[in-house]
Amino acid sequence: MDSIIKNREGEEMISTRQERALSFLYESVTGRVCLKVVNRRSAAKLVGKYMNSRLSRGLIDRFIEKNGIDMSVYEDRDYKCYNQFFTRKLKPECKSVCMESDALVAPCDSKLRVYPINDKSIFFIKDSPYTVKELVKNEKLAKEFRGGLCLVYRLSVDDYHRYIYFDDGAKGANTYIPGVLHTVNPISLDKYNYYKQNCREYTVMDTEHFGRAVQIEVGAMLIGKIKNAHGACKYRRGEEKGMFEFGGSTVVVLLKKNAAVIDGDIMANSGEGIETIVRIGERIGTAGRARNTKYIKTQTV
Repeated sequence: MDSIIKNREGEEMISTRQERALSFLYESVTGRVCLKVVNRRSAAKLVGKYMNSRLSRGLIDRFIEKNGIDMSVYEDRDYKCYNQFFTRKLKPECKSVCMESDALVAPCDSKLRVYPINDKSIFFIKDSPYTVKELVKNEKLAKEFRGGLCLVYRLSVDDYHRYIYFDDGAKGANTYIPGVLHTVNPISLDKYNYYKQNCREYTVMDTEHFGRAVQIEVGAMLIGKIKNAHGACKYRRGEEKGMFEFGGSTVVVLLKKNAAVIDGDIMANSGEGIETIVRIGERIGTAGRARNTKYIKTQTV
Protein backbone atom coordinates (compact mmCIF):
# COMPACT_ATOMS: atom_id res chain seq x y z
CA MET A 1 0.00 0.00 0.00
CA ASP A 2 1.25 3.49 -0.83
CA SER A 3 2.07 5.70 2.16
CA ILE A 4 0.86 9.31 2.12
CA ILE A 5 3.01 12.01 3.67
CA LYS A 6 2.69 15.80 3.73
CA ASN A 7 5.15 18.64 4.15
CA ARG A 8 4.46 21.51 6.56
CA GLU A 9 2.83 23.47 3.74
CA GLY A 10 0.20 20.75 3.41
CA GLU A 11 1.37 19.44 0.03
CA GLU A 12 0.87 15.69 -0.42
CA MET A 13 3.78 13.45 -1.35
CA ILE A 14 3.69 9.73 -2.09
CA SER A 15 6.31 7.28 -0.82
CA THR A 16 6.08 3.96 -2.62
CA ARG A 17 9.38 2.16 -3.34
CA GLN A 18 10.48 1.61 0.25
CA GLU A 19 7.00 0.62 1.41
CA ARG A 20 6.65 -1.95 -1.40
CA ALA A 21 9.97 -3.51 -0.46
CA LEU A 22 8.94 -3.71 3.20
CA SER A 23 5.57 -5.16 2.24
CA PHE A 24 7.28 -7.95 0.30
CA LEU A 25 9.74 -8.70 3.09
CA TYR A 26 7.31 -8.74 5.99
CA GLU A 27 3.91 -9.60 4.54
CA SER A 28 4.78 -12.53 2.26
CA VAL A 29 6.07 -15.97 3.19
CA THR A 30 8.82 -15.71 0.56
CA GLY A 31 9.95 -12.35 1.91
CA ARG A 32 10.10 -13.61 5.49
CA VAL A 33 12.14 -16.63 4.43
CA CYS A 34 14.56 -14.25 2.68
CA LEU A 35 14.77 -12.18 5.86
CA LYS A 36 15.52 -15.26 7.91
CA VAL A 37 18.50 -15.97 5.68
CA VAL A 38 19.94 -12.45 5.58
CA ASN A 39 19.44 -11.90 9.30
CA ARG A 40 21.79 -14.71 10.18
CA ARG A 41 24.79 -13.36 12.05
CA SER A 42 27.20 -14.44 9.32
CA ALA A 43 25.21 -12.71 6.58
CA ALA A 44 24.83 -9.51 8.63
CA LYS A 45 28.57 -9.42 9.30
CA LEU A 46 29.32 -9.91 5.61
CA VAL A 47 27.04 -7.06 4.54
CA GLY A 48 28.43 -4.89 7.33
CA LYS A 49 32.00 -5.52 6.21
CA TYR A 50 31.06 -4.62 2.64
CA MET A 51 29.41 -1.33 3.66
CA ASN A 52 32.54 -0.45 5.65
CA SER A 53 34.94 -1.37 2.84
CA ARG A 54 36.27 0.62 -0.10
CA LEU A 55 34.34 -1.70 -2.41
CA SER A 56 31.11 0.05 -1.38
CA ARG A 57 32.30 3.48 -2.53
CA GLY A 58 30.75 2.85 -5.94
CA LEU A 59 27.28 3.00 -4.38
CA ILE A 60 27.66 6.59 -3.21
CA ASP A 61 27.45 8.62 -6.44
CA ARG A 62 24.51 6.56 -7.72
CA PHE A 63 22.64 7.03 -4.46
CA ILE A 64 23.22 10.80 -4.46
CA GLU A 65 21.99 11.13 -8.06
CA LYS A 66 19.03 8.79 -7.62
CA ASN A 67 17.74 10.59 -4.50
CA GLY A 68 18.66 14.16 -5.48
CA ILE A 69 20.71 14.78 -2.34
CA ASP A 70 22.19 18.28 -1.99
CA MET A 71 25.71 17.56 -0.81
CA SER A 72 26.56 21.26 -0.40
CA VAL A 73 24.95 21.23 3.07
CA TYR A 74 27.21 18.44 4.34
CA GLU A 75 30.80 18.61 5.53
CA ASP A 76 33.33 18.12 2.74
CA ARG A 77 34.91 14.69 3.02
CA ASP A 78 36.49 11.98 0.92
CA TYR A 79 34.27 9.07 1.89
CA LYS A 80 36.22 5.82 2.13
CA CYS A 81 33.11 3.63 2.24
CA TYR A 82 29.32 3.80 1.98
CA ASN A 83 28.80 3.81 5.75
CA GLN A 84 30.90 6.96 6.10
CA PHE A 85 28.64 8.62 3.53
CA PHE A 86 25.48 7.28 5.18
CA THR A 87 26.49 8.89 8.51
CA ARG A 88 27.61 12.17 6.87
CA LYS A 89 27.46 15.32 9.02
CA LEU A 90 25.73 18.61 8.28
CA LYS A 91 27.88 21.72 8.14
CA PRO A 92 27.40 23.70 11.38
CA GLU A 93 25.92 26.64 9.46
CA CYS A 94 23.35 24.33 7.83
CA LYS A 95 22.07 22.90 11.10
CA SER A 96 19.33 25.07 12.58
CA VAL A 97 17.75 24.34 15.97
CA CYS A 98 14.88 26.39 17.39
CA MET A 99 16.09 27.59 20.79
CA GLU A 100 12.87 29.25 22.01
CA SER A 101 12.48 28.05 25.58
CA ASP A 102 9.00 26.55 25.17
CA ALA A 103 9.62 24.97 21.76
CA LEU A 104 9.40 21.22 21.21
CA VAL A 105 11.80 20.44 18.38
CA ALA A 106 12.21 17.44 16.09
CA PRO A 107 15.27 15.34 17.03
CA CYS A 108 15.90 14.29 13.42
CA ASP A 109 14.96 14.63 9.75
CA SER A 110 11.97 12.34 9.35
CA LYS A 111 8.31 11.70 8.64
CA LEU A 112 6.39 12.26 11.89
CA ARG A 113 3.18 10.73 13.15
CA VAL A 114 1.78 11.32 16.65
CA TYR A 115 -0.27 8.76 18.59
CA PRO A 116 -2.22 9.21 21.85
CA ILE A 117 -1.23 6.74 24.57
CA ASN A 118 -3.95 4.83 26.41
CA ASP A 119 -4.53 1.24 27.50
CA LYS A 120 -5.65 0.25 24.00
CA SER A 121 -3.11 2.25 21.97
CA ILE A 122 -1.26 0.39 19.26
CA PHE A 123 1.11 2.24 16.98
CA PHE A 124 3.18 1.06 14.04
CA ILE A 125 6.94 1.22 13.67
CA LYS A 126 8.47 -0.32 10.56
CA ASP A 127 5.17 -2.06 9.80
CA SER A 128 5.05 -3.79 13.19
CA PRO A 129 2.43 -2.94 15.84
CA TYR A 130 3.59 -2.04 19.35
CA THR A 131 2.13 -1.00 22.65
CA VAL A 132 4.32 1.19 24.85
CA LYS A 133 4.89 -1.83 27.09
CA GLU A 134 6.03 -3.93 24.11
CA LEU A 135 8.29 -1.16 22.91
CA VAL A 136 10.26 -0.70 26.14
CA LYS A 137 9.65 -4.15 27.68
CA ASN A 138 8.96 -2.41 30.99
CA GLU A 139 5.38 -2.34 32.30
CA LYS A 140 6.08 0.05 35.17
CA LEU A 141 7.75 2.58 32.87
CA ALA A 142 4.99 2.24 30.27
CA LYS A 143 2.29 3.05 32.84
CA GLU A 144 3.89 6.44 33.50
CA PHE A 145 2.98 7.58 30.00
CA ARG A 146 -0.73 6.72 29.96
CA GLY A 147 -2.61 9.75 28.68
CA GLY A 148 0.52 11.10 27.00
CA LEU A 149 1.80 11.12 23.44
CA CYS A 150 3.96 8.81 21.33
CA LEU A 151 5.87 10.64 18.59
CA VAL A 152 7.15 8.33 15.85
CA TYR A 153 9.84 9.87 13.61
CA ARG A 154 10.42 7.59 10.60
CA LEU A 155 13.68 8.14 8.72
CA SER A 156 13.99 7.25 5.04
CA VAL A 157 17.29 6.07 3.58
CA ASP A 158 17.93 9.52 2.07
CA ASP A 159 17.38 11.38 5.37
CA TYR A 160 20.11 12.73 7.64
CA HIS A 161 20.86 9.83 9.99
CA ARG A 162 22.11 11.72 13.02
CA TYR A 163 19.80 12.85 15.82
CA ILE A 164 19.90 15.45 18.60
CA TYR A 165 18.53 16.07 22.08
CA PHE A 166 15.18 17.89 21.85
CA ASP A 167 15.58 19.81 25.13
CA ASP A 168 18.05 20.53 27.93
CA GLY A 169 18.11 17.84 30.60
CA ALA A 170 19.75 14.80 32.12
CA LYS A 171 19.49 11.18 31.05
CA GLY A 172 20.09 7.74 32.47
CA ALA A 173 21.94 4.80 30.95
CA ASN A 174 20.89 3.33 27.60
CA THR A 175 18.87 0.11 27.62
CA TYR A 176 19.29 -2.16 24.58
CA ILE A 177 16.56 -4.56 23.40
CA PRO A 178 17.47 -7.06 20.63
CA GLY A 179 15.15 -7.58 17.68
CA VAL A 180 13.23 -10.76 16.87
CA LEU A 181 11.94 -12.23 13.61
CA HIS A 182 9.14 -14.78 13.19
CA THR A 183 9.06 -16.32 9.72
CA VAL A 184 6.07 -18.67 9.88
CA ASN A 185 3.71 -18.26 12.82
CA PRO A 186 2.65 -14.70 13.64
CA ILE A 187 2.45 -13.46 17.22
CA SER A 188 -0.95 -12.03 18.11
CA LEU A 189 -1.16 -8.50 19.51
CA ASP A 190 -4.90 -7.95 19.99
CA LYS A 191 -6.32 -8.08 16.45
CA TYR A 192 -2.93 -7.70 14.72
CA ASN A 193 -0.41 -10.30 13.62
CA TYR A 194 3.22 -9.34 13.54
CA TYR A 195 6.30 -11.14 12.33
CA LYS A 196 9.11 -8.95 13.61
CA GLN A 197 10.30 -6.54 16.24
CA ASN A 198 13.32 -4.42 15.54
CA CYS A 199 16.30 -3.93 17.80
CA ARG A 200 16.01 -0.75 19.83
CA GLU A 201 17.73 1.27 22.52
CA TYR A 202 16.01 3.64 24.93
CA THR A 203 16.86 6.06 27.70
CA VAL A 204 14.77 7.83 30.32
CA MET A 205 15.26 11.60 30.20
CA ASP A 206 14.47 14.35 32.71
CA THR A 207 13.96 17.36 30.45
CA GLU A 208 13.73 20.99 31.51
CA HIS A 209 10.56 21.96 29.65
CA PHE A 210 8.75 18.65 29.03
CA GLY A 211 9.22 16.70 32.23
CA ARG A 212 10.14 13.03 32.27
CA ALA A 213 10.35 11.56 28.77
CA VAL A 214 11.69 8.49 26.99
CA GLN A 215 13.55 8.50 23.69
CA ILE A 216 13.88 5.25 21.78
CA GLU A 217 16.07 4.61 18.75
CA VAL A 218 14.86 1.74 16.58
CA GLY A 219 17.38 0.09 14.26
CA ALA A 220 17.03 -2.11 11.21
CA MET A 221 16.39 -5.84 11.26
CA LEU A 222 19.34 -6.36 8.95
CA ILE A 223 22.59 -4.62 9.84
CA GLY A 224 21.51 -1.17 10.97
CA LYS A 225 23.38 -0.10 14.08
CA ILE A 226 22.34 2.37 16.77
CA LYS A 227 25.30 4.42 17.99
CA ASN A 228 24.45 6.62 20.95
CA ALA A 229 27.21 9.00 21.98
CA HIS A 230 26.55 9.09 25.72
CA GLY A 231 25.56 7.02 28.70
CA ALA A 232 24.11 8.74 31.77
CA CYS A 233 24.86 12.46 31.47
CA LYS A 234 23.56 16.02 31.32
CA TYR A 235 23.00 17.49 27.87
CA ARG A 236 21.85 20.58 25.99
CA ARG A 237 19.19 21.03 23.34
CA GLY A 238 20.64 20.59 19.86
CA GLU A 239 23.63 18.55 21.06
CA GLU A 240 24.13 15.42 18.97
CA LYS A 241 22.73 12.38 20.77
CA GLY A 242 23.83 9.73 18.28
CA MET A 243 23.48 8.28 14.80
CA PHE A 244 22.29 5.28 12.83
CA GLU A 245 24.69 3.37 10.61
CA PHE A 246 23.48 1.79 7.38
CA GLY A 247 19.92 0.52 7.55
CA GLY A 248 16.43 1.88 8.10
CA SER A 249 15.78 3.67 11.35
CA THR A 250 13.16 5.36 13.54
CA VAL A 251 13.24 7.63 16.59
CA VAL A 252 10.36 7.43 19.08
CA VAL A 253 9.70 9.96 21.85
CA LEU A 254 7.25 9.29 24.70
CA LEU A 255 5.83 12.34 26.49
CA LYS A 256 3.62 12.41 29.57
CA LYS A 257 0.10 13.81 29.73
CA ASN A 258 0.02 17.60 29.18
CA ALA A 259 3.79 17.72 28.61
CA ALA A 260 3.43 19.24 25.14
CA VAL A 261 0.96 20.67 22.67
CA ILE A 262 1.78 19.46 19.14
CA ASP A 263 1.20 21.80 16.20
CA GLY A 264 -2.26 21.53 14.66
CA ASP A 265 -1.19 20.49 11.16
CA ILE A 266 0.81 17.55 12.53
CA MET A 267 -2.05 16.41 14.78
CA ALA A 268 -4.59 16.73 11.97
CA ASN A 269 -2.39 14.70 9.62
CA SER A 270 -1.74 12.07 12.28
CA GLY A 271 -5.46 11.69 12.89
CA GLU A 272 -5.88 10.83 9.21
CA GLY A 273 -2.98 8.37 9.21
CA ILE A 274 -0.73 10.80 7.34
CA GLU A 275 2.91 11.46 8.22
CA THR A 276 4.32 15.01 8.24
CA ILE A 277 7.81 15.81 6.98
CA VAL A 278 9.89 17.53 9.68
CA ARG A 279 13.51 18.63 9.84
CA ILE A 280 16.07 18.27 12.60
CA GLY A 281 15.73 21.11 15.12
CA GLU A 282 12.42 22.33 13.66
CA ARG A 283 9.73 23.53 16.06
CA ILE A 284 6.83 21.04 16.05
CA GLY A 285 4.97 22.09 19.21
CA THR A 286 5.15 23.86 22.55
CA ALA A 287 5.59 22.93 26.20
CA GLY A 288 2.45 22.04 28.12
CA ARG A 289 1.76 22.06 31.85
CA ALA A 290 4.24 19.31 32.82
CA ARG A 291 7.31 21.54 33.11
CA ASN A 292 10.04 19.80 35.10
CA THR A 293 10.37 22.15 38.10
CA LYS A 294 12.56 19.62 39.94
CA TYR A 295 15.12 19.71 37.14
CA ILE A 296 15.04 23.52 36.97
CA LYS A 297 15.65 23.78 40.73
CA THR A 298 18.66 21.47 40.65
CA GLN A 299 20.13 23.33 37.69
CA THR A 300 19.84 26.80 39.26
CA VAL A 301 21.32 25.95 42.66
